[in-house]
Amino acid sequence: MVRFLKYAAFLLCIFSPHLHAAADASMPTDTTGTVVLYLAIILIAAKIGGEIVERLGQPAVLGELLAGVVLGNVSLSGFTFFDAIKNDASIDMLAHLGVLILLFEVGLESTVAQMLKVGVSSFLVATIGVIVPFALGWGAGAWLLPNESVYAHAFLGATLCATSVGITARVLKDLKRAQTYEARIILGAAVIDDVMGLIILAVVGGIITAVGAGQGGGVSYAGIALIVGKAVGFLVGALIAGVWLAPKLFGLASKFQSRGVLLAVGLSFCFILAWLSSYIGLAPIVGAFAAGLILEDFHFKDFVGRGEHTLETLVHPISTFLVPIFFVVMGLRTDLRSFTEPGVLVLAGALTLAAILGKQVCGFGAIGKGEDGKAIDRLSIGLGMIPRGEVGLIFANVGAGLVIDGQKVIDPAVYSAIVIMVIVTTMITPPLLKWSLNRSK
Repeated sequence: MVRFLKYAAFLLCIFSPHLHAAADASMPTDTTGTVVLYLAIILIAAKIGGEIVERLGQPAVLGELLAGVVLGNVSLSGFTFFDAIKNDASIDMLAHLGVLILLFEVGLESTVAQMLKVGVSSFLVATIGVIVPFALGWGAGAWLLPNESVYAHAFLGATLCATSVGITARVLKDLKRAQTYEARIILGAAVIDDVMGLIILAVVGGIITAVGAGQGGGVSYAGIALIVGKAVGFLVGALIAGVWLAPKLFGLASKFQSRGVLLAVGLSFCFILAWLSSYIGLAPIVGAFAAGLILEDFHFKDFVGRGEHTLETLVHPISTFLVPIFFVVMGLRTDLRSFTEPGVLVLAGALTLAAILGKQVCGFGAIGKGEDGKAIDRLSIGLGMIPRGEVGLIFANVGAGLVIDGQKVIDPAVYSAIVIMVIVTTMITPPLLKWSLNRSK
């Protein structure tokens, strides 16, 4: 795959004088031409990368990420055009919107009722699957990066917490095992530990932001409790208020006869909750996820009854456009030269091992018996919780933007190590889970 993408990059290099000329010509007066050129490159690279890895039995997100890595490191051959993409403000904004849409879409795939119905096993699996990887990630950072701040160590732990719901669900669906007892535990736990992971992200990010702003020069237990309270309070408050408000809001919107009202109101609902989340000091993705979680099919019944599509269907084309931008840009910002720095590959290996072992331990949270009184397949549960996918990248992206005393909390070398962990955990899950589930037949 890498060879193919390098070949594609080489073809683009042939036209480099024209690319530079187009960019230079448009920059002084109107950046639109440059931005649309960047978008064309990103989308083509995303689709080529996604197609290749899907033919190899891997999720498309992995190909999009690797496509970005290749484009972002073509400069090692002396061709630097793609470097401008990773630093373009318009592309960065679209990537951030892609993150919000992604979390909104993930939330739409679940409901509050489903979250409440998941069993004790799912909750225990999720809890162990957050605590153990967080501790292992923190420990790996403290051991291998002794000169970094405790906040960097904590953020490394946070990046290992969540599970990629989308990747796990896709694998189970492809294997036609999505309705098994173990699959229900995995998917329920993945949703719960994503929420827990988002809370940890909010707590760690909030602490770092407070320290970076010079608020007291440190963090008290009261400060941590306040951040936890804000995170939990926002999620609970948003869910309660949203469940009450959403039927009224969409009932009123359904009285409009113009087309596109459902999509406009749905996205506005997402963006307002994302803004509220940001306003109280949490990551905007927390609000976007909560918005998707609140909205259910019955909210749109009046729209669907008159022949319109569901909100999830309407959002999908937007997601198809924006979400790959995020993954490619994340790959673009991965500097392969940092892999040559002392300790980066060691750190990546330690984080990957911590990511795998942490989720294997969580399999012991599944209690009782499985279907037909059979023993629960705890190995498959643990393997299904391994992939970090887009969630790990989202966490890494948030960390890359946090600053204390003018220094980034997650520097390029550490960021690259996190990306390696994401790639490895995403790649190994499909074959391992397929082997484990087939073993248990």
